[in-house]
This record gives sequence, structure tokens and C-alpha cells, in this order.
Amino acid sequence: MKTGGIIQARHGSVRLPGKVLLPLPYGAKTSVLEHIIRRAGKSRRLDAVIVATTTRGEDDGIAALCRKLKVPCFRGDAADVLSRYVRAAGEHGIDVIVRLTGDNPCLDAGVIDAAVDRHREMKNDYTRTVRYPTGLNVEVVSFEALRASARHAVTAFEKEHVTLHLAKNPEKFKNHLMTANASIRDSNLRITLDTKEDYALLCSVFDQLHAKIPFFGAREILELFKRKPWLRLINARVAQKRVFDTLEEELAEAARLCGAQDLKKARAYLEKRLCGIGRSSPSLHTRRRKA
Repeated sequence: MKTGGIIQARHGSVRLPGKVLLPLPYGAKTSVLEHIIRRAGKSRRLDAVIVATTTRGEDDGIAALCRKLKVPCFRGDAADVLSRYVRAAGEHGIDVIVRLTGDNPCLDAGVIDAAVDRHREMKNDYTRTVRYPTGLNVEVVSFEALRASARHAVTAFEKEHVTLHLAKNPEKFKNHLMTANASIRDSNLRITLDTKEDYALLCSVFDQLHAKIPFFGAREILELFKRKPWLRLINARVAQKRVFDTLEEELAEAARLCGAQDLKKARAYLEKRLCGIGRSSPSLHTRRRKA
């Protein structure tokens, strides 16, 4: 069976446009996406690494980078990311897909290999790692399961979030959560790229680790943050984007963020709206972030 890592990447980003082609660290000749491609290439389980971008002109730079690196690049629908994955995998004969994203330049090949091994051993349809630092988690999905989910995904939300239909239908698919080993477990550590603060932190991490250990992994990252805990302060106020099933959940999260910014009037308004549709405000204080 052919296993392939498919990296979804695009220029358009709400909070940090063009982030996948930013130099990392600042002033370097290597881009964020190039680091991800090279790191994925270190996996012993991946038979191929493919970049899946859009047909939009703004993503021509991504396609050009792929040509330079001699990496396959599939270009598909900008909104229907699920179909982009299915078509990219089908075109390259991929049986097992490792879903990677263009905002995780600290990707650890060891995590990929462990997730693929677990997926194969348990004969899962969908395997997702949890409790690694944010930016190191990966998803593994069988091509047939992903193709089946694409046939049944009807909402734009399901088509945008590639594995959402799989995760929401455990009665149809064999799903599995793979928890990080205790020694490399830290879901509160954020080393993904979505904001300028994230970029500043990643530049610091690469400045301090990359020269000595070009393919540093989870252990080296956690050791660095143990030695220099102040690094966490750089992006401590950045809120991780989340996927919500309902308007009520989005409003609850919006109210929480308003509270964090001391926007009392806006929070009170949102709480009133939530109470009006049957949600009690205490839940705003007890909701926990999804893994």
C-alpha cells in the first residue's frame, strides 16, 4: 500500500496572508513550506510527499516552489479542500493519506511514522494524534474512507474541514485517537503559524535549534522551552482557531474571547443572546478547548 503525505497550503490566510512562503527564520533563504516538505521527506513511512494548493493565481508561487524542489503539486478547488485531497491522492495512487498543513514547520517525522504504524496495526479508517504540542499533531486516513466521506459530505463546512465528516460519524468509520507519550506531551504549547506572534516565536525556535539540529523534533522543542520558559510568552495571547458545530458554540467562544480582552459590554451582549436561545452563561466559564 502506498502511503503519501499531502500538505494543504495556500497563500490566503485571514490572520497572516502569505505565511507559507515566509522565510524561516527571518532573513533565511528557506521558506516555511520548504521546511515542511523537507521534514515530511524524513519520514520512513511516506512513499510520496505532495503539495495540494488551489487554482487561484495567488498560489502560483507555491506551485513554482514545488517545481523548484521537484515535489508534486496538485491544484484544486479553493473552498472544497476535501475534494482536493481525494483528487490529489487518487491522481498519485495514494492508499493511506497523512494529512499535513502548511502552517506547521516544526513537523516531526517521528510523529508521522508512529501515527502511520498505529493506523496500519489497528486497521483504522481514521487516526488522529492528540496532546502533542499544537503544530505537531497529524492525521492519517485511508483513501477509501476519505473518498466515502467526500460522497456524503454535503455542507460547505464539511468540505472545508477535510476530516470533519469522518470524525463526526464513528459509527460508519473506525476512528482512533493516538495520545502522545507522557515525555513529549504538552498540548498547551503552541508552535504553529497563524499570526505575527506565532511567526516571532518560530523564528526564535529555528534560530536556536536549526543550525545544530536541522530536523529537531518534539523532544528538542520541549527541552528548549524547559530551558527558556519565557518563549511561551511570545504568543501566549494568541487564541487557537477552532471548529464549531453550532452558532451557540461560536457565540460562547466569542464571549470568552471578549472576556479575555476585557470587552465587558460585548461579552454581556453575547451572554444575553446565548441565554435567549437556551444556553446558560455559566457554561462560558467551564468550556474547555478541544484537544
